[in-house]
Amino acid sequence: METQAENTPGRKRRLPPWLKRRIGTGAAAAEVAEILRGLGLTTVCQEAHCPNQHECFSRRVATFMILGDVCTRNCRFCAVAGGEPTPVRPDEPEAVAEAAVRLGLRHVVVTSVTRDDLADGGAGHFAGTIRAIRRRLPTAVVEVLTPDFGGNLAAVETVIRARPGVFNHNVETVPRLYPDVRPQADYGRSLGVLAHAKQAAGELDGTLFTKSGLMVGLGEEEDEVEQVLSDLRSVGCDLLTIGQYLAPSDSHAPVVRFVEPGEFDAWKRRAKRMGFRSVAAGPFVRSSYLAEQVLQEGLESHA
Repeated sequence: METQAENTPGRKRRLPPWLKRRIGTGAAAAEVAEILRGLGLTTVCQEAHCPNQHECFSRRVATFMILGDVCTRNCRFCAVAGGEPTPVRPDEPEAVAEAAVRLGLRHVVVTSVTRDDLADGGAGHFAGTIRAIRRRLPTAVVEVLTPDFGGNLAAVETVIRARPGVFNHNVETVPRLYPDVRPQADYGRSLGVLAHAKQAAGELDGTLFTKSGLMVGLGEEEDEVEQVLSDLRSVGCDLLTIGQYLAPSDSHAPVVRFVEPGEFDAWKRRAKRMGFRSVAAGPFVRSSYLAEQVLQEGLESHA
């Protein structure tokens, strides 16, 4: 059964029971927020209005967002502000590494806004951040969630040479919806980024898990989702996340339907049969949600 979203202008959307959760307070979450403030760091948890923020902060986990908090693109699903980007902060890699140390992270996830204004799309800053974390936490896994770098494969190689453990780039939705939802992106380009990351790591004799994610509830059809999963497997994608799209505001792309939990379970089973080593699928799943556990499952299946 499909639950239709209510998108009547001026009326608050009604969420189904499985998308309602109580947001509490806690000392650990407050401490994480204070560490981030003190170091002047931004997280995608905060900027993208992630529904899992309190849960993750309470576990002393956060996804760092580098290269500022203003994106050069205007995807219709994303809460991150678009516009004129801020200057790159030279000491940001060291600040991220310091935060990771203070939080005691074993798995550090780093993402960014898209920076089409930079020649390398910010790839060098990603690489510097990976290296800074490795200097301070040599046994930690570093997972990066990158933009498409405008299709600049040399930029992808720059990131891979810094040796992340996981390279994540999201396709976000099915190709048919790109013109409306991701007008400045390109589905084939995103697949190419994932394929090249895997190839570049292989040339370095490095072990790299590639990862991607998509949202459902934007109007995609079942066969379109299955084709996306097939396309991701064709470029060697190892890890997958599937979550419910929730519109940040009435000016963003509307929610077409709320997907029931059982359907997520079914997609997880299908994706595993298709060869993904690890799959996280559920209403509240986001790109870096439970990232350490997702990788661990992938490692166990890889052994």
